[in-house]
Amino acid sequence: MTTEKDQVRIFDTTLRDGEQSPGASMTLEEKLQIAEILDEMGVDIIEAGFPIASNGDFEAVSEIAKRSKNATIAGLARAIHADIDRCGEAVKHAEKARIHTFVSTSPIHLQYQMNKTQEQVLDIITDTVTRARNLIDDVEWSAMDATRTPIDYLCKCVEEAIRCGATTINLPDTVGYATPDEYKRMFEDIIARVPNSDQAVFSVHTHDDLGLAVANSLAGVAGGARQVECTINGLGERAGNAALEEIVMAIRTRGDVLPYACNIDPKMLTRASKLVSGASGFAVQYNKAIVGKNAFAHESGIHQDGMLKNAETYEIMRPEDVGVRATSLVMGKHSGRHAFKDKLKELGYELGDNALQDAFRRFKDLADRKKHVYDEDIEALVEDEIATAKEGIKVIALTVIAGTGGPQKAILTMDVNGQHVTKEATGDGPVDATFNAIKSIVPHEAKLSLYQVHAVTEGTDAQAEVSVRLEAGGRISTGKGADTDTLVASARAYVAAMNRLALRQQGTNPGALQAV
Repeated sequence: MTTEKDQVRIFDTTLRDGEQSPGASMTLEEKLQIAEILDEMGVDIIEAGFPIASNGDFEAVSEIAKRSKNATIAGLARAIHADIDRCGEAVKHAEKARIHTFVSTSPIHLQYQMNKTQEQVLDIITDTVTRARNLIDDVEWSAMDATRTPIDYLCKCVEEAIRCGATTINLPDTVGYATPDEYKRMFEDIIARVPNSDQAVFSVHTHDDLGLAVANSLAGVAGGARQVECTINGLGERAGNAALEEIVMAIRTRGDVLPYACNIDPKMLTRASKLVSGASGFAVQYNKAIVGKNAFAHESGIHQDGMLKNAETYEIMRPEDVGVRATSLVMGKHSGRHAFKDKLKELGYELGDNALQDAFRRFKDLADRKKHVYDEDIEALVEDEIATAKEGIKVIALTVIAGTGGPQKAILTMDVNGQHVTKEATGDGPVDATFNAIKSIVPHEAKLSLYQVHAVTEGTDAQAEVSVRLEAGGRISTGKGADTDTLVASARAYVAAMNRLALRQQGTNPGALQAV
């Protein structure tokens, strides 16, 4: 039986630290969708963004604060008055609001990044934590690069932050340097040595540079921390953050050695993972713990035999506990609309009538081309349908002529704001010709920085899922497309990236894109 002391708060920073991953920036609508599912699944604190970073970030944090029903909404602020004031303004609409401010404490940061002495940083802590607390009662203070900070000085910083009103103290492993034993001992020492440590909740925030983020987070909790800062899918800068789904299921599965509790509904983990993956453009690796495609898959004959006799022989968690079906139901061309709708519900999708009709039509077309349609095929199809439903430009038809003779030629018809436009173009290969045809219809200066293809399922009839990343004017946008024809999937992915790039550049509907 856990007590209140054993309750671990989950602080999700997918929308802040996660979005700082190069190429992972999200639209306002995507952020609102992610915040909604985080709030619904039981996340205690949602770090909604960095309000001073841009008007878009400020708008996102403000809107999430207005819409939140259960979670505390936090914004990040550097140890600067303007940052703190802007953050306070953004989160003030939340029923439960938090300002999260931070400053570096390690010698290497003080010397090379801040050019400050230890005494000057202590003065900064006094000034900025006090300012934040005068705006909002719930203030979190973080010691950036805490794990490379001398323990005596770190104790002074923590004591001063609490004295000035910080209610949560975060000691992050900013560069993923610590080992579990070190991280646990740091929390034990700080909590024991700081006189007013009982007046604040201590928090862990770990990065995965050495692959130890989750292990370090759990070690920090064992050392006395009662808040874990993490992200869906482990999204984050460099090698990423501790993965929320792994933290939650480790606590849930190993209660014998991790006697803690958290408020997360685990059945929503897979759904949240897919939403974040789609919004960020970062695919989840197949062997990713908890939410990867192969997390509950068994191919070995020995494993399959054991699973048929007793699932616990090779599974320490039930797939349904994290929102995954135990087996894939094969769908085919004889399946009806009702069965298709039920399948979508099982996979966590609820579509409106028009979207359902379009998705069902594409499913039937796919079933005519494939012997077996798997759950992964349907997921890719529906995600592609959702992504293209609101696009200002769409792929209507594509014909490509390719071979050893060259040059390759693409004939493309697109819907541009309701107008059908057909152009043809040549290129160095069929993909290049296809992308040149798109450029001839909608001219732009975006640079292609990523083109990636993978098969959704096995076999020569597998759907191709293509990821495309475009860069223009310092902005990055990623698009995905899926089809059994790799070139069609490529065109859809490129157009999806263009639409998202137009949204970010112009702050308007992609209808601003014009054909020539």
